[in-house]
Amino acid sequence: MTPRSTGLLCALSAVTIFSVQDGISKHLGTAYPPIFITMIRYWAFAGFALLLASRSPVGLKGAVSANRMWLQIARGVLLAVQIVISIFSFSRVGLAASHTIFAATPLVVACLSVPLLSEKVGWRRWTAIGIGFIGILLIVNPLHATFDTKIIIPIIATLMFALYSVMTRLASRTDAADTAFFYTGVAGAAAITLVGPFYWTHITFTDWFWMLVLCITGMSGHYLLIRAFGLLDAVVVQPMSYIQTVLVCLIGVFVFGEVMTFNMIAGGAIVIAAGIFTIWREARLGRLAPAAIDPPGTP
Repeated sequence: MTPRSTGLLCALSAVTIFSVQDGISKHLGTAYPPIFITMIRYWAFAGFALLLASRSPVGLKGAVSANRMWLQIARGVLLAVQIVISIFSFSRVGLAASHTIFAATPLVVACLSVPLLSEKVGWRRWTAIGIGFIGILLIVNPLHATFDTKIIIPIIATLMFALYSVMTRLASRTDAADTAFFYTGVAGAAAITLVGPFYWTHITFTDWFWMLVLCITGMSGHYLLIRAFGLLDAVVVQPMSYIQTVLVCLIGVFVFGEVMTFNMIAGGAIVIAAGIFTIWREARLGRLAPAAIDPPGTP
């Protein structure tokens, strides 16, 4: 296989694994506190981050040395909180509805990059952002008689992940990717461990098995995604996260019996199209910063 073919296979495998991970997260999040589930996941994730840091060219000491340590810690803690909210969203709002909202992340990142990163967004991308938010309105459907206020939960998770992505871009200006990945795992694990033990609960033997699978999928998915970014340009890998959106929606419908309305399908298609255009436009203008390793809700 050529490096490009290998990279595409790694990226596709990663988003497929992350889709399964989200399905397991919904199953466990329905029965157990999301903070507790996130803490167990982060323990495994932190171990994986430490292992990669120790085997990186700069070594563990080099990965720990951050020029903007507080920024790295803040983004790691923010992602941990975002994961908790994502699992809560999967269990209360549904996989399909949550991920169709998550698809708007690149659009929110483009908006936040103007005040926080001093980037310029041209009229084409502003048009795509506007169209994308029309798609979000279709998904949310606020004028419907049975409007469910719980849809605010995935919106909050999307805003938080977009802020995390912008903070990652800002940190990448002074720190290496190895440092960012280390603090994503370790800082997040340290923060969630301060709270998670208070939510410790009894888990059945079967669900401990699913918890183990959850941790394994997180590590294997991240490894494959890192390989993909090492073999392909970010502009090729990033849009593949939308394949995860489709797969997760299928899992929600066929495994958990969720219902996708016409508004969700049409709005999701509009958001995905606008997001892909935004990613492509950023890359064409040479402004595509190193991508965050973590798709929404995946450590």
